[in-house]
Amino acid sequence: MKKWILPKGSYGYIENRKVFTALRTLFYFVICIGLYLMGYITTGSNKNLLTVVAVLGALPSCKSAVNMIVFLRARGCSLKLREKVCGYDGAFTTFYDMYFTSYQKNFPISHMALKGNILCGVTEESQCDPREAEKHLEQMLQQEGIKNITVKIFTNAEKYIDRLSQLKNLETEGHKKQEELARLLYSISL
Repeated sequence: MKKWILPKGSYGYIENRKVFTALRTLFYFVICIGLYLMGYITTGSNKNLLTVVAVLGALPSCKSAVNMIVFLRARGCSLKLREKVCGYDGAFTTFYDMYFTSYQKNFPISHMALKGNILCGVTEESQCDPREAEKHLEQMLQQEGIKNITVKIFTNAEKYIDRLSQLKNLETEGHKKQEELARLLYSISL
């Protein structure tokens, strides 16, 4: 089953999660309806233990439905952008399909790159405010005690590709908390 589920940060993660959460939600609701019907058919009434189990089973079903709705609204990295940035995947740590949420806004970042103390990304969504996304990510980094990271989010793919070319040629040491930073990015994204 693990082969069917793509890890966070890989290309196609959001599309994969859409399918997975839809199937999981359907499976959960089928179990709840099946339990309810089994109880109703065997006793001829709603007043039985299987009805209670079916109602309690609706809680994780509804949670899964909410998760599915969030993923259905999200969009990942386009194939066109992936073809442009895939040549840089080995040069530094890269992340695809990162979708960050805050209380006020959502920030869909199609691709991100981390080299040294520079974290940059590109969004393909016109509604995504890059300045707000930068502030949100900087705030999350500060809360985790990760300092001296420069965050830049681009809306123009060509400028982002130029920045990746500059980063590729840049001689820099890895950030001392690079693994911690990657774990944080995974934990605060969908």
